[in-house]
Amino acid sequence: MAGFSPTDAALEGFRITRERPRALLACSLFVFAISLLGVFIEVSMPQEARAAREALAAQEPLEPGALLEAMTVLSPILLFGLLAQCVMAAAIYRILLHERQGSVRLFRLGPTELRLMALALIFLVLTMFAFAGAVLFSVLIAALVSPFGEAAMYIMGTAAWIFSLGVIVHTGVRLSLAPVITFDRGRLSILDSWPVTRGHFWRLAGAYVLAIACVVVVAVLAMMVFLPVAGIVVIVSGGSLADLGEIFRIPEENTFAAHFEPLRVAYILVSSMFNALWYAVIAAPGAYAYRALQAQAAPQP
Repeated sequence: MAGFSPTDAALEGFRITRERPRALLACSLFVFAISLLGVFIEVSMPQEARAAREALAAQEPLEPGALLEAMTVLSPILLFGLLAQCVMAAAIYRILLHERQGSVRLFRLGPTELRLMALALIFLVLTMFAFAGAVLFSVLIAALVSPFGEAAMYIMGTAAWIFSLGVIVHTGVRLSLAPVITFDRGRLSILDSWPVTRGHFWRLAGAYVLAIACVVVVAVLAMMVFLPVAGIVVIVSGGSLADLGEIFRIPEENTFAAHFEPLRVAYILVSSMFNALWYAVIAAPGAYAYRALQAQAAPQP
């Protein structure tokens, strides 16, 4: 069966960013603008929303009722973040599938982005039901073997949980081309990825794992460069290395001055470039695989 190279798919995002530096710069500026808008939202956030965000960030898990209440309060902010991600994904797909050469025109807000957002929400709900089903299945299996003792309950319950996770991962990979298909065909395509990816699970899974591993390495290297430079700046300006950790946390004083300290702005700039690279690398394998599989499926003249 013909397929595609998982390695080429995994590295497609890096190839595009290397060959299209203007597009990478445009994506970085877009992410930076969204980050700045996030600061304005953070400063002007009502107390109720701030309390809900702190509750979600707490180490102790929330009860289902409290979790639902916090998610409801923060839903406008969460939907805005999801929409920004869909705008970025559509821009990446325009580069990968349509070979768009512009930079500003890559970013739009129209039916394409709204379809991607609807698809993401549908998959989010399906994922929640899938994990809930996996928990119920493992509990049911453990209950069925309870007459054989606690050891049997533990072994079979764990086996049922691992099996359920395997089913979820397999289904997720098989449906992973749904966003790029939705973008390419101009309609909501929830299950269209299933026949396209038949026989290509391991290629896709390998491409995704390799892409994530590569981008994690890039993130580590970027921080290895940024942190020493930032540390030198902090020490020269009269601070201590202990102050360096503050740029990674939300400032206690919720003001524009606190959010726009020079080192914090520099960190936002670096993270914006990395996030733009992240979007490209994560979106590229699916688009590369879809393009290759569609080309193979097309009738030959």
